[in-house]
Amino acid sequence: MSALTPVFAQYPLEVEHAEGVWLHARGGRRVLDLYGGHAVAALGYGHPGWTRALAAQAAACNFQSNAVPMAVRERAAARLLRFAGGAFDSVFFVNSGAEANENALKMAFRITGRPHVAAVEGSFHGRTAAAGAVTWGAREKWHAFPRTPFDVSWMPRREPGAIAQHVTQDTAAVIVEPVQGVGGAFDMGAAFLQALRRRCDEVGALLVFDEVQCGMGRTGQPFAADLYGVRPDMITTAKALGNGFPCAALLLTPRVTEAVKMESLGTTFGGGPMACAAIEAVIEALESGDLLGNVRRVSQYVRETCHVGPVTGFQGEGFLLGLRMNRPAKDIQAALLARDILTGTSGDPQVLRLLPPYILGEEHVDLLKGALASL
Repeated sequence: MSALTPVFAQYPLEVEHAEGVWLHARGGRRVLDLYGGHAVAALGYGHPGWTRALAAQAAACNFQSNAVPMAVRERAAARLLRFAGGAFDSVFFVNSGAEANENALKMAFRITGRPHVAAVEGSFHGRTAAAGAVTWGAREKWHAFPRTPFDVSWMPRREPGAIAQHVTQDTAAVIVEPVQGVGGAFDMGAAFLQALRRRCDEVGALLVFDEVQCGMGRTGQPFAADLYGVRPDMITTAKALGNGFPCAALLLTPRVTEAVKMESLGTTFGGGPMACAAIEAVIEALESGDLLGNVRRVSQYVRETCHVGPVTGFQGEGFLLGLRMNRPAKDIQAALLARDILTGTSGDPQVLRLLPPYILGEEHVDLLKGALASL
């Protein structure tokens, strides 16, 4: 019997080691990883620059709190701001996407003094109290708290005409995944996101882009905000940010930064030197290796070649890609794993999710195409 609390369903695959886009399991089995540890392994496995950066920082100083200034923390924040473009002027480092979302919502309430948040149907923002309150279906399934910490209403996806009734003078924040992950690799589209921006400006609400899954290059742009040409007041990001080292960040525009007071936010492990070394190494690899360009090219190749077998269409962006199936995606996932290809499912039972490392090549897509064609 396992000593682990039994809360996670287990794939029939025990990984012993990994390299590149390949997982190596017991018995010599090699599995193509198109799931990337749930959108985390952006650089794949065993990336030399990332590994060197962590080893060097561990040898120099593995941890100090945020009360102690460290150059690696300043460098990581500055590098992340440059990567994100010119709209943001400060970074608050935390440990997870849920924690980043909690702090984004906290800042919106602090700035506006309002009681309400508008979220989007199908969303997933985390399993903590506030993040779970704005996660679609969480109260019915697992939220477990006796009440939510604020009022929430739910906007239908991709319906600009429904926004005004949900985003009002009582709304502190609108939180949205520009491309939903758990919701089925569902892209919100420029028209809906632009309408959210306009309405937030009209009523004085803050717009939060949850890019925990779709950020850090996964759409082929630094952030989905760049892809859609919409600037939120805050971006939250995690997962690919550390390539497997636990870390997350909240990016703030000047309006939000100005509202931050000393000790109004806090964290023990957020912004630790190991995490910051990992963040630096990830951005260096993304930029020096043109990995965002590779995401765009190979994602397009998937769309061009993999409309075979049970696949009826595609949705999502970049390497947050949904393959719509003519039968349950969980059955396709199991059949692909039996052919040594690991993929993901989603909240949409007909959508198979691909979240591969950004180093994925066309030759790997050809393996997927062949397996799908045989189903």
